[in-house]
Amino acid sequence: MHPSAMTIAPGRLPPGAFGHNRGVVRPNYAFIPPDGVLMSRLPAYEATDVRFLAAPVLGARFAQFVLTIEPGGGTRRPLAEAGVQHFFYCLSGSATISVAEGAPSELTPGGFAYVPPGVPFRLRNAGEAPARVLALRKRYESVPDVAAPDPIVSHRDAVPRTNHTGLDGRSFQFLLPYGDLRFDFEMNLMWFAPGTFFPAVETHVMEHGLYMLEGQGLYLLGTEWHEIWAEDFIWMGGYCPQQFYPTGFDDAAYLLYKNVNRDVVL
Repeated sequence: MHPSAMTIAPGRLPPGAFGHNRGVVRPNYAFIPPDGVLMSRLPAYEATDVRFLAAPVLGARFAQFVLTIEPGGGTRRPLAEAGVQHFFYCLSGSATISVAEGAPSELTPGGFAYVPPGVPFRLRNAGEAPARVLALRKRYESVPDVAAPDPIVSHRDAVPRTNHTGLDGRSFQFLLPYGDLRFDFEMNLMWFAPGTFFPAVETHVMEHGLYMLEGQGLYLLGTEWHEIWAEDFIWMGGYCPQQFYPTGFDDAAYLLYKNVNRDVVL
């Protein structure tokens, strides 16, 4: 049983609270359960809490975090960062996003938005309940003769599931256009039916930010296996050996960031 599923009297801690910690930070990866991620605030937002999951201080070349936006909260004014792109994925509740001069669009659970580098946006909660939004910031890697991407506001239900591996039980949703060289990263929904798994231990140059959305499983990082549940986060640096094996009765799904479409820096 997961500790969070135990019935505990108010003010008491669950058994094992001090004897077991699932969180692990290594030089090339980090396994971060939500329990130990502390809350902070951002000057550009009002009535909003932020919990950082990955940042350069960890070793990542991007920042990933969860925003909890209270009703009436969000960005104080249009926000833009020169050379920095943003991605948002709604986890719960609802929020509205306006990109550049576009009209506000509602993000419900599964809704997402891509904001190109330097383009202003507003993210607000006009609803009556808090909205939880997974966010990512990354400095754009521009290349000659390749234009920056256009804004995207959509929902995962509008993105087809594909399976280019040919292996039963696995499917992919590419939330950003697959193979489009204007983008220097991907955000993909990875789906696993019970009993499926990676066909091999992957060891590659890409960096990852993984947020578990549904289900559970075992994740290999380096030489260690970790039990992963919904809301857990993993940062994987380049060349971190990795493999996933779902262990639940239902499908497992996670949202995966990875940097692609650019040459290595020498």
